[in-house]
Amino acid sequence: MENPEVAQIFDEVADLLELEGQNPFRIRAYRNAARVVRDLPEPVASIVRDSPEKLTEFAGIGDDLAGKIATIVQTGDLPLRQELCKEVPAGLREMMSVPGCGPKRVQLLYKQLAIESVADLLKAAERHAIRELKGFGAKTEENILKALAQLPQTSRRFYLADAKPYADALVSHLKQAPGVAQIAVAGSFRRRKETVGDLDVLATCRHAKGVMDRLNGFEGVAETLARGTTKSAVRLRCGLQVDLRVVPEKSYGAALQYFTGSKQHSILLRRLAQEQGLKINEYGVFRGNRRIAGQTEEEVYAAVGLPWIPPELREGRNEIDLARAGRLPTLLELDDIRGDLHMHTTATDGRSSIVDMIRAAKERGYKYIAITDHSKRVTMAKGLDARRLRKHWRDIEDAAAEVKGMTVLKGVEMDILEDGRLDLPNDVLKEADWVLASIHYGQNQSQKQITRRIVNAIRCPYVHAIAHPTGRLIGKRPAYQIDLEEVFKAAADFGCLLELNGQPSRLDLDEVALATAKEAGVGIVLGTDAHSTEELRFMEFGVYQARRAGLEAKDVANARSLAQFRGTLKHSA
Repeated sequence: MENPEVAQIFDEVADLLELEGQNPFRIRAYRNAARVVRDLPEPVASIVRDSPEKLTEFAGIGDDLAGKIATIVQTGDLPLRQELCKEVPAGLREMMSVPGCGPKRVQLLYKQLAIESVADLLKAAERHAIRELKGFGAKTEENILKALAQLPQTSRRFYLADAKPYADALVSHLKQAPGVAQIAVAGSFRRRKETVGDLDVLATCRHAKGVMDRLNGFEGVAETLARGTTKSAVRLRCGLQVDLRVVPEKSYGAALQYFTGSKQHSILLRRLAQEQGLKINEYGVFRGNRRIAGQTEEEVYAAVGLPWIPPELREGRNEIDLARAGRLPTLLELDDIRGDLHMHTTATDGRSSIVDMIRAAKERGYKYIAITDHSKRVTMAKGLDARRLRKHWRDIEDAAAEVKGMTVLKGVEMDILEDGRLDLPNDVLKEADWVLASIHYGQNQSQKQITRRIVNAIRCPYVHAIAHPTGRLIGKRPAYQIDLEEVFKAAADFGCLLELNGQPSRLDLDEVALATAKEAGVGIVLGTDAHSTEELRFMEFGVYQARRAGLEAKDVANARSLAQFRGTLKHSA
């Protein structure tokens, strides 16, 4: 079993326990176990097989949870989850799949309005009964209605970060089939969209049957959906569908282009081909009946007079025009990133110590980082007041002295309060090397209020960047109402950076907003928002999002040397 699959079972257990109103410490233990497993740098199944005792070395994993992890890996499920599923009505479990309806809200809806199913939820929202409940309101009710309308599309999608282990494992597994020459995962996965519905795998192979058999032998397969001579489809235990196609080597490039998409990009490309008397399909590029290209993607694009277009840009926006004009961007690479500027430690809600975060960042080749624990408003994360923050900064300096060759900036993620004030006074902020400002509370305020709060923070001379600027949680919570045009103008005018948050559930700003910010002259900074050393790997997904926006290294503040980076800041401590 892949790590996300094991983590999902623990998340579900935590949700069901919370729905039943059980001990919060027990709930937190399962949520922590889910995070630990999801963030492991190696397959948990390998640990269980080779050295199960190693599980208890991870923070928060004792003998009991280690045993449950082993049970999940060995049996594919957990008896506790099965028991809870019998206790909690199926309708309530289904309601928790609706974005914006977590366990606490589902419990309240059930107790106060006797809502027992998604159908009941829709009826209650349509008659405006939900807005009357404390903690909901008209905006929440409107968001629930929108989520219900999109549920058929969103309920089967996976975060890119959760789909990637399966894709990587599949490719590694299938490569071992006799005769496989080329193999790739196409579709939205290859375009690095933030969520993935299924995995389209293409391969060239001398003996198609061998690779088809190999797919059916993949450990994560739950059922075979179809089996042909050149195409098979299976469903994995996690719910992902995998479609495998074996194509002729002479058509591999054309097929890869075709199945990568997007649909709109392919329409534009084929229209361009038609203007030149050509036809493009999954088998190749044809002039009349004569095939003139198709073995590689480069051939396909060259046949219509274009350079190869990176998959992340293939969304049918302006990539064809840029390619025709020879102005395709040189997209940001993970190796361009010199430092990570958003991370948390055990000083607030992180799970790794300061020195461990510094060492892990150095192992990734970074030259500088910023430790940015929460300010006091985030009480659930043990946020720091001025006194504790100053002590924390001294601890950062002491820890940084233990690790040579790494510059550690003393930072903070400071809340923008509901009334627009900042959570810390200027005399504290000016002592910091790096200040992120963010919104965690009052997210249901009007567009005018939210925008004013963020613009006020941008204008502060000691705020260097706005973290996760729209507050969205993909598939769970929509962005709050915000006038991004006004925010971009203020950021450009006052020299404030905007963050691209690499957390797979955030990826905020999205690619459209990032591209618009770039056009507005706004600087972008990438941060993982890591709460453990393992989560530093989320930089990869931030880079994917930046590439989808067409960002280059020159557009990203922390793709610069430390001296250059400091030169971009509107205030240096």
